[in-house]
Amino acid sequence: MSIGRTPATARRVWGTLDPFLESGAVLGRKMANTSFLAALLRADPFDEYHFFLADAVQRDSLREHLAALFPAQAGRLRVLDRRDLPENLARQPYHCFHQSDCISLQASLARARNAYSPAVVPITGVTHSLSYANYAEAFLRHLWPGTSPRDCIVCTSRAAVGAVQEYFDQLRQGYGLGPEYAQPLLRRIPLGVDPQGPAPATAEQRAAGRQSLGLEPERTVFLVFGRLSHQSKMDLLPLLRAFQHAFQQRTMAPEQVSLVLAGWVEEGDAFPDTLKELAANIGLDLRVEARPGERRKQALYHAADVFVSIADNPQETFGLTVLEAASAGLPAVVSDYDGYRDLVRHGVTGLLVPTLGPEQSTDLDIMAPLLYDNQYHLLLAQRTAVDVPGLACCLARLHADPDQRAHMGRAARTRVLEQFTWDKVVCRYLELWDELWTLPARQAGPDSPCPAHPGQVQYARTFSGYPTRQLHDQDVLALGRTGQATYRHRDAPLIYPGLGRVIRPEAVRRLLFLARRPATVHTLVQGLLAAELCRNAEQARVLLLWAVKHDLLECAPTKD
Repeated sequence: MSIGRTPATARRVWGTLDPFLESGAVLGRKMANTSFLAALLRADPFDEYHFFLADAVQRDSLREHLAALFPAQAGRLRVLDRRDLPENLARQPYHCFHQSDCISLQASLARARNAYSPAVVPITGVTHSLSYANYAEAFLRHLWPGTSPRDCIVCTSRAAVGAVQEYFDQLRQGYGLGPEYAQPLLRRIPLGVDPQGPAPATAEQRAAGRQSLGLEPERTVFLVFGRLSHQSKMDLLPLLRAFQHAFQQRTMAPEQVSLVLAGWVEEGDAFPDTLKELAANIGLDLRVEARPGERRKQALYHAADVFVSIADNPQETFGLTVLEAASAGLPAVVSDYDGYRDLVRHGVTGLLVPTLGPEQSTDLDIMAPLLYDNQYHLLLAQRTAVDVPGLACCLARLHADPDQRAHMGRAARTRVLEQFTWDKVVCRYLELWDELWTLPARQAGPDSPCPAHPGQVQYARTFSGYPTRQLHDQDVLALGRTGQATYRHRDAPLIYPGLGRVIRPEAVRRLLFLARRPATVHTLVQGLLAAELCRNAEQARVLLLWAVKHDLLECAPTKD
């Protein structure tokens, strides 16, 4: 097997098993995947882009969306049937495969790469939420001797790197896995924002945004943007308590400030109304903007003075809205939690509020797989405390100093444009994919055999007790009644849709010719291989079994 990089003069192909364009609720993961693909195609570093999807409806939909969104690359964006993956791995010069997450298919894709590709093509996948109860099982799939040093999990934050490594360390310890059970490389590359995304407000835009909210110019507006959910994003009650604390300390007055909560709200969720009632009780002017469109979202950024996000839920890993707010030139007050600490430089682009977390979670470790995601995420989040007095001080500090707000906002935008645009993020991916080609292809050397994955179901072996017996090389097969008629062009077999990759008409015709006289399975297999009509002996035996199933062949009687 060749393990070197494809020559620089060869065609370079980028592959994935994911659509990257998804419909449904507006979530950070979907926005990130769409923006990544758009930035990749703006850079356009590859000759072709292959999307292998299993669902025909999804394939048709993706073809339409890609043609509409990226007409310049229309001829090089190929949406393929996932069942064609083995053939394409065998003959295409893939530079890399990249998955929109590291959980679903990345480890299984590595198995297929090892089985079919002549080169050990780098495979990468990115982290999003890492806190779901079944993720330990997903990360266990990555731990096996077939993992290549060229396989990489891209972590979007330092906190994500630590969490993924903890998964692997705990799995190794719990299952007693030795060093031969290799893990993928971990690299940190952040998510990004579109360079044409939110921008600082002009005086006119700020005035228009304030007018749309019915707010006077001198009022300090604090904006929270994201999923408005205490179960999956952040508990906003500590934020209300912080305002109450500041009011009582007289570092802010209720008539001087407003709080705007904007973002995704589930249908029928009554909690935003509860927040309004609680805010009214402490004299805080609270506005809720549920599911704002893009234009309204821009107006809210223009109207705001300070962005606030006090994430306390492990479902959050990065914090795209923090970057968007920075791009809009807003200083941020955020919890010192997960990826937020990568995005906000304390005292420079905003302020970090200390958080306190649990040392143990034994009861939830046991119960989480038995609960709904929102149930155990809520229970976990309620064990993480954002420092309310500290939060109150940060809010009051930025409220009292417009010049500091402006200075921090400018610094935040500069940092985003220098480090966190999607175009710069894609450049880091291109560097990573090139770097992975320089690493060894195998853990134990290029000539070491690649084992099967221990979690891979060996179907023929597992279900060997189901049929009466198995097909053996010494079995003798002859034309059946339908086979004789087909051989004489008086009948024709029906090949179901989806079987065309393994049951090829030309191979069927050759098989009938080879079996015109009774022959052993071994002889028939060798004849098909010699005619180059089957990829290997196993595929040839599949054709033989199908032919017996459809009466093209039949087992010759055995002699007693």
